[in-house]
Amino acid sequence: MTATTRMLLSHNCTLPEGQVSTLSRADFANVFIEGLKAHGDIQCSLIENPHWMVEVLFSTQSPTDIAALCAQSLASQRVAEPDKQINRHTVMLLGGLKTSPAIGTSPTSLQPGEWGVDVVETVSPDQFLAGLNWDTVTASKPPEQIFKVIRVAE
Repeated sequence: MTATTRMLLSHNCTLPEGQVSTLSRADFANVFIEGLKAHGDIQCSLIENPHWMVEVLFSTQSPTDIAALCAQSLASQRVAEPDKQINRHTVMLLGGLKTSPAIGTSPTSLQPGEWGVDVVETVSPDQFLAGLNWDTVTASKPPEQIFKVIRVAE
C-alpha cells in the first residue's frame, strides 16, 4: 500500500468585501471536495480546528501538484460566481512541511511530516508575500519543505 500524505488547508481572503461571496468553512471545504472529486486518489473533508478547515489526503501526486489542483478548483469556483464584482485576483497556496512537534493533541492538529497550507486570495500577491516576509522566512528552509503555487482567477 502506498503511504498517504496529509495536507491541511486554511483560508486567508484579503479581497475587498463584497467583491466575491464570503465562504463559510463548509463552503470553503466544498470547493475542494467537489473540485477534486474526479481524482479518485485524493480525499478532501471539512475538519473542526480553530485554524485548519480542510484535510486533503493523497498518495500518488506531489504536494505541489495537489496545491495546483486546489488553486485551480478555487479559481474556477470564483470565476463562475454570478455576483462577483472583481475581474481578476490571485489565488496562492503557500505550503510548508511541519518539522516541529504538533501544537495540540487534537487529531485535526498539524502533525510532523504533514503539510500546512495557507490558501490566500488577494489582488496584491507581492504585497501579501512582503507582509509575511516570505522570502526571508523561506530562505533557510530546504526547497523540498516549502512551496508557493500561484493561480490567477480571471
